[in-house]
Amino acid sequence: MPSTGIVCGSRSVPKHEVEEQSRRIAGGLAAIDVRQGDCVAILMRNDIAFLTASYGAMMLGAYAVPINWHFAAEEIAYIFGDSGAKVLIGHADLLTLHGIAAASRIPVVCAETPPEIVAAYGIDPALLALPAGAIAFESWTAAQQPYAGPPLPQPQSMIYTSGTTGRPKGVRRQAPTADEQAKTEILRSLVYGIKPGVRALLPGPLYHSAPNSFGIRAGRLGEVLVLMLRFDAEDLLRLIERERIDTIFMVPTMFVRLLKLPQAVRRRYDVSSLRFVIHAAAPCPVDVKRAMIEWWGPVIWEFYGGTESGPVTLASSEDALCKPGTVGRATPGTDMRILDEAGNALPPGEIGEIFARIDGYPDFTYHNLPQQRAEVARDGLITCGDVGYVDKDGYLFLCDRKRDMVISGGVNIYPAEIEAVLHALPGVHDCAVFGVPHAEFGEALMAVVEPVPGAVLEPAVLRHELAKHLASYKVPSRIEIRSGLPREDSGKIFKRRLRDPFWEGAGRRI
Repeated sequence: MPSTGIVCGSRSVPKHEVEEQSRRIAGGLAAIDVRQGDCVAILMRNDIAFLTASYGAMMLGAYAVPINWHFAAEEIAYIFGDSGAKVLIGHADLLTLHGIAAASRIPVVCAETPPEIVAAYGIDPALLALPAGAIAFESWTAAQQPYAGPPLPQPQSMIYTSGTTGRPKGVRRQAPTADEQAKTEILRSLVYGIKPGVRALLPGPLYHSAPNSFGIRAGRLGEVLVLMLRFDAEDLLRLIERERIDTIFMVPTMFVRLLKLPQAVRRRYDVSSLRFVIHAAAPCPVDVKRAMIEWWGPVIWEFYGGTESGPVTLASSEDALCKPGTVGRATPGTDMRILDEAGNALPPGEIGEIFARIDGYPDFTYHNLPQQRAEVARDGLITCGDVGYVDKDGYLFLCDRKRDMVISGGVNIYPAEIEAVLHALPGVHDCAVFGVPHAEFGEALMAVVEPVPGAVLEPAVLRHELAKHLASYKVPSRIEIRSGLPREDSGKIFKRRLRDPFWEGAGRRI
């Protein structure tokens, strides 16, 4: 029989217990002087405790600060210091691995790493003990008096954006007014498909912006929220069928892996319960989108936006089929413009930087970096650094991130265009295109290509095929074939890790 409440692995917690635990956590946080506007750092993999800790912080009007658990100790320490977190709540193995509890100047509350997570990630049992100096999460929570204070405006989590250069920046959004809260709830219902009673599934990591927002909302409003420990294509199908899932947040890489399953496996599972599958975070190849719509039906939706901007556009399955490659039209109440370098609005069809502002969406700042907040603003609009154009019907098409743009011999080149062609070539599983130093032209194009398992790719053949579709200056002068490209949990290629080694001795970044 399908579950209710919040499910993670073999564990299921009813909604009333989630509320009770969240109130006890809020009471415990208040007892260690966490107040409205303070930060509570969370270093966890996907887990029920991740959500109850977030809810507890929010009850106090405090910011939950999710930390990417893949970060090195130095990166984690930076976020602690920059956020000014009053307390850290983390899984035992992560705290032990990084030696955080003993060195921390703030209270550290240690949650047991659940057996399902231990098995899923092959965690060394030696890392599972309560670290010296840490507070045991389970007994600490049980001992607290439930928070019974006045309801406070609840801010969104403060997400640290990874970026491609420099330190991560904390996106600190203002706690919403009543009017902003009402407008934001309507917008999120539209974009995430989450309404009271939904049966939701989250296969992505809660430390990322959109999955975090989706999970927090679904955990409160849904009949069930199933958290996947880590993405597995067949397991996702199994969960859809078992739990009668109707709403999911995904990224395109997950679609690609689903489509690689044998037809016999795909036909084995009933996915007819699905009604709304929203994806974002990276461009989705047109053929992949079309194949998913053919398989799952017209339930696939896409939004474009960023941690800073919120959901700027929304595209239905019909939009994707009629306007291949679009990320949709502006969401209700959104002022979206394509601007040139001088800030002039560009007409349909011309490529420029995308700026937008959503009416009623709470404003933000970069925590401790007000100047950088000012740098992304123009005429009351903000940019996530993306480049694109709007067609005559108002549909937005992305070309690339502005900071990923390669300038070779004074010519602007957009890697996303080249990557789209590479993706369509036989034997290519994934790829990344970026600029590397060149003595004469400033930058030269390089591509790193990951083959489909068992496929043999030759750089010369790839260049020949690219030249059939692209101008010669867009064909990378250097192509490397590699397996196991570095990725974030979202599935996105960590392009910075591929690019940075080529620039270390160059004395410049572009």
